[in-house]
Amino acid sequence: MFTWLFARHHEGKFILRIEDTDINRKVEGSVDAIQDSLRWLGLDWDEGPYFQSQRLKLYREAADRLLKNGFAYRCYCTPERLQAMRKEQIQKKQPPKYDGHCRHLKPEERASLEANNLQSVVRLKIPIDGETSFNDMLHGNLTFQNQILDDLILLKSDGYPTYHLANVVDDHAMKISHVIRADEWLSSTPRHMLLYNAFGWNPPLFVHLPMLLGPDRSKLSKRHGATTITDYRDQGYLPQAMMNYLALLGWSLDDKTEIMSRNELIRNFSLNRVSKTSAIFDQRKLEWMNGVYIRNLSLEEFNRLSVPILEKELAPTIKRPLDTDYVNQVLPLIQERIKTMTEITQIAEFFFLEELHYDTNLLLRDGLNIESASVALQVTLDRLKQESVTWDATTLENTLRPLIKELGLNARQYFGLLRTATTGRTAAPPLFDTLVVLGKETSLERLAKAYHMLSRLK
Repeated sequence: MFTWLFARHHEGKFILRIEDTDINRKVEGSVDAIQDSLRWLGLDWDEGPYFQSQRLKLYREAADRLLKNGFAYRCYCTPERLQAMRKEQIQKKQPPKYDGHCRHLKPEERASLEANNLQSVVRLKIPIDGETSFNDMLHGNLTFQNQILDDLILLKSDGYPTYHLANVVDDHAMKISHVIRADEWLSSTPRHMLLYNAFGWNPPLFVHLPMLLGPDRSKLSKRHGATTITDYRDQGYLPQAMMNYLALLGWSLDDKTEIMSRNELIRNFSLNRVSKTSAIFDQRKLEWMNGVYIRNLSLEEFNRLSVPILEKELAPTIKRPLDTDYVNQVLPLIQERIKTMTEITQIAEFFFLEELHYDTNLLLRDGLNIESASVALQVTLDRLKQESVTWDATTLENTLRPLIKELGLNARQYFGLLRTATTGRTAAPPLFDTLVVLGKETSLERLAKAYHMLSRLK
């Protein structure tokens, strides 16, 4: 996303490249998932998708060029030898790295191995001594001693390149100006610089971003609840809220601005404001921000997003299709109360049910007893049945609020009783607006049912 924002801010090009050269790790459907995630967030691309698996000839030619010019060599070491080598290095408390065995083969030894058609890989010939430096736009000038770098594999025995070769070749071929990636690739960058030098190419500019952390400050993972972008979509998060939240994980405009539109993010994004320290992914903050975005939706847009959810998720006993006019009355009462779109069904369902089912004891909260609750319901029914009572929120409030004193109750007791009786919930949208949407007939039926439920407890 930072790459996309950077490209859009500078009116550059954002390129989608699928790095699929590790055939053992390919997952069916993953390419579609990547593109779906980008589209949902609105991260459109100007070129691609390019598939590295379709560019193998280019990488093999590049590896041959390095072999010919003495910057690489073929390695014939078997997996068994490499495993034994690493085991010995670990026992000696040495950092595991290739020992350069095939780098020092004599011509006749190499010819003998070739004659036996042994499988081989192509390795980069790292300088024995000296150092390699590069400038990172976030971290500044960084220097690595060559002796700690091992001769990494560029081309595998199956003819597929590793990430290191394929990306350097592609970044040059595609004229990539900036590589913005996670700082876990910092240790690989000196090897990439050596590759650029070996090819005689100018490297792009590098920006290595800190990784996202979970609340316990360890690398964000599934145990922290991390999931795919499209899962957040299915959990009821809005793409504009998700993008806003993610943008503020490691970047900020200032020390106070939190809600920013896509255009504001593009206009203000700068690598100068990217943090060097890892940001913590806070699910509660994301929920809060999503709630802000939901409340800021126009009623028309909120309805457009909500209706398919209600049609799909409401109980199958509820008549379909839903009454559009009725839904349009219900949704304004819900919009202010939810943090994710998936909460709509749970909060709104009582509006659509023919009959409520709830524990009778919910009517007896806040110190109410059976007698006082029954009297309150009976008096309420009598008052609301009067012909002079019109069914609008103002009239209902003016009719019912005086009953609090008359019944010797407090507002919490009385309105809590009416709320539960008409919704089956202890928490619901504003009471008088709810009664208006439910309508006079349904409201009176539910109040009468609550009265009879209490009668059976006597």
